[in-house]
Amino acid sequence: MRKLMVGCVLAAMACGSWAGGLDSLGAFLKSARSGKADFTQTVTAPPKDGQPMRAKTSTGTFEFQRPGQFRFEYRKPFAQTIVADGKTLWLYDADLNQVTQRPQAQALGSTPAALIASAADLRALESDFTLADAPARDGLQWVKATPKSRDAQLQSVEIGFQGDALAALDILDAFGQRSVLRFANVQVNPSLPAGSFQFKPPAGADVVRQ
Repeated sequence: MRKLMVGCVLAAMACGSWAGGLDSLGAFLKSARSGKADFTQTVTAPPKDGQPMRAKTSTGTFEFQRPGQFRFEYRKPFAQTIVADGKTLWLYDADLNQVTQRPQAQALGSTPAALIASAADLRALESDFTLADAPARDGLQWVKATPKSRDAQLQSVEIGFQGDALAALDILDAFGQRSVLRFANVQVNPSLPAGSFQFKPPAGADVVRQ
């Protein structure tokens, strides 16, 4: 379940307006070159074998710098780190002392990370996603992104904005699992440490290359 929670990730902050989700997303892509926030992520698995849906919650911090760099630090309930340095995607599970290393171009594809950390504008996103304004709910304006690839691991991603900042990310994967990230203490275009998007496997960690 921990890996499923991590795999659902990859989210963001933004500048925008109340004109609509697409307008907010477009403004974000133009103006937010970097950002950081605290996040709470709730992953709900679909019912199985007559059992009710079960939700698991995790918390941590997120930083990004476009194009193509981001860092998730999961703190509770398990310590995990995800780093994309522009070429390689690293996943470190502290409990297992295991690092998974993958080429970033292959790992991201039609994922939420492509919406946040890679594309320069809406036109670039439209090569991989069908984008549309979604109905307002929970006091937020939403834009829905549906991957065009038939092999995508996601059914859809919805990005919610409040005022001039992105407030939530709602991800539905191909197996019916839902992951909702809520952001707090959002900072847009902060000065980030030079080493934020560098990762070196800890001594003694098992490194798995995919």
